[in-house]
Amino acid sequence: MDSVAVLLILALILVVYFLPTLIAGTGHPHRFAIFLINLFFGWTLVIWVGCIVWAVVQRGQRDR
Repeated sequence: MDSVAVLLILALILVVYFLPTLIAGTGHPHRFAIFLINLFFGWTLVIWVGCIVWAVVQRGQRDR
């Protein structure tokens, strides 16, 4: 496999891993907490899903 393909796969993995942080974006009141939890504990699927739910639910309540 060439280096470009490896870099693209690595970039895709990082985007998926930090998806909760990306969903929280810049307007979420707890975006830094979501980032830290995602960074250190996101490798566990339960915490990763919890971060996504937290980012989406809080964001939806703020938009109302």
